[in-house]
Amino acid sequence: QVQLVESGGGLVQTGGSLRLSCAASGRTFSTYAMGWFRQAPGKEREFVAAISRVGGSTMYADSVKGRFTISRDNAKNTLYLQMNSLKPEDTAVYYCAAATSPQPFAILTAAAKYNYWGQGTQVTVSS
Repeated sequence: QVQLVESGGGLVQTGGSLRLSCAASGRTFSTYAMGWFRQAPGKEREFVAAISRVGGSTMYADSVKGRFTISRDNAKNTLYLQMNSLKPEDTAVYYCAAATSPQPFAILTAAAKYNYWGQGTQVTVSS
C-alpha cells in the first residue's frame, strides 16, 4: 500500500508556472506506474499525464502537451508535474495517483487503472 501527498498548488497568473510534487510513503515507489489527473468544478476528473515505473516513458493529454512535464525520482519517492504557460482552463484540483503495474514500461491513462490517490492540490490560474 502507498500513501500519496500532493503539494505545490496555488494561485498564478496566466502564462505563469507551478511545479507540483507528490510524495509517496513506503519503499516500493518504483513498483508503481504514476499519473496526474485533474478535476475542475462541475466537470469529471480527467487525465493529465502519466509515467511508467521504469524508463521514464511518458504520455500527456493533448490539452497540456508541450506545456507540462511529468517526472519521477524513485530515490526520493516523489512524482513531479512541471506546469508552464498556464492558462485559466488549467484551473482545477490536481491529483496524483499510483497503480500497481506488473509491466515496467506501461503508461496508464485511465483513472480506473489506478489503485491509490492523493487528496489533491488546488491550482488556480487567473486571467
